[in-house]
Amino acid sequence: MKMAPVARLLRHHKIFDFTLVHTGQHYASMSDPFFRELRLPDPKYHLRVGSTSAAAQIGLVLMRLVPVLEKVRPALVLVVGDVNSTLGGALAAHKLGMKVGHIEAGLRSFDDSMPEEINRRLTDSISDLCFTHSPEADVNLRREGISPERIHRVGNLMIDTLLRLKPLARRSRILKIIGLKNRGYVLLTLHRPSNVDREEDLRKFVEMLRRLGSSVPVVFPVHPRTFDSGRRYGLWKTQEVHRLNGSPIARLGELTLIRPVGYVDFLRLQSSARFVMTDSGGVQEETTVLGVPCLTLRENTERPLTIRQGTNRLAGTNPARILRHAQRLVDGDVPLRRVPRLWDGRSGERLIEVLEKTFLAR
Repeated sequence: MKMAPVARLLRHHKIFDFTLVHTGQHYASMSDPFFRELRLPDPKYHLRVGSTSAAAQIGLVLMRLVPVLEKVRPALVLVVGDVNSTLGGALAAHKLGMKVGHIEAGLRSFDDSMPEEINRRLTDSISDLCFTHSPEADVNLRREGISPERIHRVGNLMIDTLLRLKPLARRSRILKIIGLKNRGYVLLTLHRPSNVDREEDLRKFVEMLRRLGSSVPVVFPVHPRTFDSGRRYGLWKTQEVHRLNGSPIARLGELTLIRPVGYVDFLRLQSSARFVMTDSGGVQEETTVLGVPCLTLRENTERPLTIRQGTNRLAGTNPARILRHAQRLVDGDVPLRRVPRLWDGRSGERLIEVLEKTFLAR
């Protein structure tokens, strides 16, 4: 979602050439539909890193990307977000003496127990161009000694994608397929290791969601990592696992489990939900722009702007606290929202302008 606006503009640029590398870090069942729906070009190189340990992923990206970079010899390597591929890509380019540009730079949760926090800080420290989407991100970078000349606030590229595809999402049939009514359900996403890898953590979430489901229907697109954990701990019964493997929908008591959906269908599920519960960073931003209340199921967030200006509330991971927050939303106590400045659908254009000034104005 963050690379698509840049890819679209660079593909038609009069001077810049563009090569897309797909590391293959994420589950194919989740990444492949996004390539189709976002109309990303087919990757010229696919590293096929796979879903392994963090250290192995970063190491494989380094090993497999370096020969590609030596062949292509790019003027700039753009990396996005805060995943292991982000850090691996930035390190590979830096070790070869190539410039690095980091899209979504400067985000900080100030929680070093989060692997993404380390990825973010290390990537920013070796990036020549730090593309930010908020004033607080600029402040975070300056506090860490990043010179102002390296910081470029361009806005939120993910919102470029959201606004471009929002009309298409209105035509999605996902609500009809699942049997949902507009504003008549809660949407849940849950995938972070700290929430789903340990049995006691995942079990408490499932029990909490069953309680919430007695008040309002809960729809849960189950991330492969979460699904595997639930199956391992016996949280999904045999018949439910069978149904979800063989069809898009399964019922778990008061929960509706669905397989991961593509971007357009998920955007429709978000925009039509009564509210959203998530441990995802991007969903916090998307719900802010969509004007849909959001509860973040974490103890901290690297996106505090969505709390100050958006529809997001930090609900934590305690089930009783989450249910109290959820009940407030059920009762109609929803936060007002303002769309942050530069989250306007033109962030990709501003980023290309920075590239033109950096590489062409000489």
